Amino acid sequence: MQIDVLTLFPDMFKGVLGESILKRAQEKKKIKIDIYNLRDWTHDKRRTVDDKPYGGGPGMVLKPEPVFLACDDLCKKNTHVILLCPQGRPFKQATAEGLKKYKHLLLICGHYEGFDERIRSLAHREISIGDYILTCGEIPAMVIIDAVARLIPGVLGEEDSLRSESFTNDLLEYPHYTRPRSYRNMQVPAVLLSGDHQRIEKWRFSQSVKRTRSKRKDLLG
Repeated sequence: MQIDVLTLFPDMFKGVLGESILKRAQEKKKIKIDIYNLRDWTHDKRRTVDDKPYGGGPGMVLKPEPVFLACDDLCKKNTHVILLCPQGRPFKQATAEGLKKYKHLLLICGHYEGFDERIRSLAHREISIGDYILTCGEIPAMVIIDAVARLIPGVLGEEDSLRSESFTNDLLEYPHYTRPRSYRNMQVPAVLLSGDHQRIEKWRFSQSVKRTRSKRKDLLG
């Protein structure tokens, strides 16, 4: 999979993409991620990407020209363009599952007071990571990259873990334990020490249902 990001702040991605699983995924060529500076598609000395809003009001608005020119250069026939926007549909695990099927994603990060409305015409979809406002679209872009990349075969060391994660089956994940068996008077459940895999699977499923009912009843419909 190829993921391109159009941003005003390319350096924000260095730490996230240069560490841990995302770094190894790129080294193994399971995913290719390129970060592009939107200012590279400007044509004035100041590399201007924003301007005052028509009709007045606070803040500055992202201009359409650099974004359109960038998309002209970066988009291919199979490119799926995503606009990171508070007005977009909420990003969920099912969204990540759907996005992993595309060969090429282009993420457009918004900034300032907003972006020229005409930029929306470039996007196949708009995505929000929550009902709150951030200073920029770079952080949502990082969230989407991480969530999608880990679903690509070969990215995670233990791919079986994907099958029982929270939200995968509209349930929260069951509790996990490791050594020591006893810590500060808190014990590992005996069933996990039994070696009976059928009993363990039943216990884990019941715990997932119980935890979901307690913490996220809305997931149970």
